[in-house]
Amino acid sequence: MDFIPSQFKIGILGAGQLGKMLAQEASKLDLNIHFLDKDKSFPAAKVCPNFTEGDFTNYADVLNFGRRMNVVSIEIEHVNTKALHQLQSEGIQVFPQAHLLDLIKDKGLQKLFYQEHQFPTAPFQLFQNKSALLEALSDSKINFPFVVKSRTGGYDGRGVVIIHSTFDLELILNEPCLVEEMAPIDKELSVIAVRNQDGSCMIYPTVSMDFHPTANLVEFLICPATIPTEIEDNAKALAKRLVDKLGIVGLLAIEMFCLTDGTIWINEIAPRPHNSGHHTLDNGATSQFENHLRALCGLPLGETNYKEIAVMINILGEEPYIGQAIYHNLDQVLAIEGVHVHLYGKTETRPYRKMGHVTITGNDLESCLEKANFVKQYFKVIA
Repeated sequence: MDFIPSQFKIGILGAGQLGKMLAQEASKLDLNIHFLDKDKSFPAAKVCPNFTEGDFTNYADVLNFGRRMNVVSIEIEHVNTKALHQLQSEGIQVFPQAHLLDLIKDKGLQKLFYQEHQFPTAPFQLFQNKSALLEALSDSKINFPFVVKSRTGGYDGRGVVIIHSTFDLELILNEPCLVEEMAPIDKELSVIAVRNQDGSCMIYPTVSMDFHPTANLVEFLICPATIPTEIEDNAKALAKRLVDKLGIVGLLAIEMFCLTDGTIWINEIAPRPHNSGHHTLDNGATSQFENHLRALCGLPLGETNYKEIAVMINILGEEPYIGQAIYHNLDQVLAIEGVHVHLYGKTETRPYRKMGHVTITGNDLESCLEKANFVKQYFKVIA
């Protein structure tokens, strides 16, 4: 195929850190990438001059922006999908497709999709409001402890609460939600798949994740996951079946639970570059960001194997600091062999805000974990 990268306009809704990393990878292929978001101080705008100020939840803003593009994609699910449906009807490519965004950004619809198509997932119940949930609890249709998830609007740990007893019920918001009973989870896994417009698909190695107990964000990620080969194969096969059933174009991150008996359940999915794939920038044959861009352009997908063992840490804003970010002990972290620091360029830090990530690569997991623990202990974002 003949292709002129600089003339192929890729529009991204959202200009946060995922957008920044997309822009940095787009420059390698001379792709013409554009962003729509509210403020030029956002991370992607600092590395890409093609920035349009606007609101990706506003119909007119998304429509006007998208009409100037060859293809439109996202870095966050919570965008105006009505405008994306209109763009598709006008012949503009939208990936992930608008109907899939309608499905995925509602966790209740996600769960119903898994149920309908026999994908393994945690048993669940849907409720329209808090009073309906409390009624089910009083009728013993729900047992403590259980997890409550907002059906829409949740990301980066927001919209998820664990209810251990009646003392926690005040944490439940009065909104549509889903409830899952606690499962005997051994490990939390993630598999990232990328699917092209021709249906070809590549799967990244399964990673394991440890979550921050307060922020409910990924704290440590290990690639490859320390799991038996059979579980790895099952996780990747499940991911492949899911992307094919959805027919998605671009990346799909699939968060999974591995239970104590080795059973795998799908937890939730994200149709975009994902935190659990950031290590591929330093440790992947092709990063998740580059492969997403390749899929948007209809270019052949790159290899997804890893180079070395990798441990990734999210760098979060420390409590109680709010203000201009100060990176404490950055010099000490940069002096460590195999450490790769990625700072997102956010102008203000606040508690638990994602300010960057650090990936440690090497040939020995214990050594990587030792370095990761040093980074966690000493590298702080304060103000």
